[in-house]
Amino acid sequence: MMRAALAGMLVLLAACDQLTGGNEAERPAAAQDFPRADRPVAPIVSTRWSSEEARDRVNEAEDIMDRAKVRPGMTVADLGAGEGYYTVRLAQRVGAKGRVLAEDILPEVIEALSRRITREKWDNVSVKLGAPEDPRLPENSFDRIFMVHMYHEISEPYAFLWHLSPALKKDGELIVVDADRPTDQHGTPPRLLACELAAMGFRMEQLIPKPTAGGYFARFRRIAARPDPASIVPCAFTGPEKQG
Repeated sequence: MMRAALAGMLVLLAACDQLTGGNEAERPAAAQDFPRADRPVAPIVSTRWSSEEARDRVNEAEDIMDRAKVRPGMTVADLGAGEGYYTVRLAQRVGAKGRVLAEDILPEVIEALSRRITREKWDNVSVKLGAPEDPRLPENSFDRIFMVHMYHEISEPYAFLWHLSPALKKDGELIVVDADRPTDQHGTPPRLLACELAAMGFRMEQLIPKPTAGGYFARFRRIAARPDPASIVPCAFTGPEKQG
């Protein structure tokens, strides 16, 4: 009986570690001043949401870039760039006088994307390795920052957003595309997204259902300064049925 109870306790502890992301000592140093997300974090299971051909058939990138008002000459960041679906289309949209920074946290993904950028001769694109708690973006540099089907995979969202915030220009906007489902099912309910970004001084300006992009399009502006990390109160998570 005692052995069975102990085994059950170990299973429960393992489940708790999966929900919270492990022990505090295992968190990156740059994240330890910030609260954990009070919700599950989806694992990274693929570098693509769908094939590029399928996405182009429904005009996904063009429609999202139109909604985000991406214009020639802009400087744009593509976070969680993966294989570069948005990266190359953003590069084409901003043109020779614009710039695109493609960022991902997986070295092998960055290496493959770098080869694609070189092979396809996208001279206005640079590629950067980021971290789960910090995208490592230059300050006051971007007109738009895109996060497409990746927000639910950010293991340290409060630290990540806090470090991201200064990278936007004064009138810059943060663009999020995600699915409207619980985070452990590879989506982010819009209410939860708005709450977590509001904690960092962002306001949701627009929310549009976009089935052709696999969920919704959300546009945010920064309206307040970054908070002191110790003052951040994580948005409450009370179960999958309460996230929406």
